[in-house]
Amino acid sequence: MKTNFQFLQKINKNLYEIITEAEKLYKDEYFEQCMIQTRRFGEQICKNILKQNNYTADTFDNMIEILKKNSNGSIQEKEFINDLYFLKKHGNQSVHSGQIKKDGITALECIKRAFEAAITYSVYNENAPENILKLNYDINILMTGKEDKSKNQQSLTARFEQEKEKNKKSSLPQKNETYKNDLSKTDISSFISLFFKKMIQRMSVFWKIVFIFSCISILLILVIIIGVIFS
Repeated sequence: MKTNFQFLQKINKNLYEIITEAEKLYKDEYFEQCMIQTRRFGEQICKNILKQNNYTADTFDNMIEILKKNSNGSIQEKEFINDLYFLKKHGNQSVHSGQIKKDGITALECIKRAFEAAITYSVYNENAPENILKLNYDINILMTGKEDKSKNQQSLTARFEQEKEKNKKSSLPQKNETYKNDLSKTDISSFISLFFKKMIQRMSVFWKIVFIFSCISILLILVIIIGVIFS
């Protein structure tokens, strides 16, 4: 019967058997056991990578931390490490849970995360063909062993490309139109008033007094002129 992890069979038979067992548990509605099995799968991937690079660690947490510490910050590595954290977290919760939750949605998400981790591991650690990055997880294959021809889900490659585009856009400097817009909305009288207010704030006490008396004198002169004109 066909499985989503068919590509993994020739790359690493042990990993293939661990994860296909998780799929069987899911189909039989043993959701918590399925999540525990996906955690085991993620942990085994970590062990394989550390062994290839001559590292050792005693716990899943430490393994992920070593991978994180030695990563180059690429999108693929971030996604991969996030997937491993997800598998660890929900696998641990299932192990220590005091009651059966029957959480099929989270169990399915664990299988999908395991699928993405398996692809990344295969391509970047086992030199598998890069065309497997285009594979989508097919729920129809999980439940019936038959492929869904609609292909509505995004491949890992498409997700990486979208993430790269988002990062590019967020890193581009944005034009600041705020000052221009504010200036266009400010009327002349407000601008003049603000100008005099700033000018007065910067004056010494002596010049403030001189300025005030000058203004009073100008106002008196204007009053006298207006009075003469209209008298």
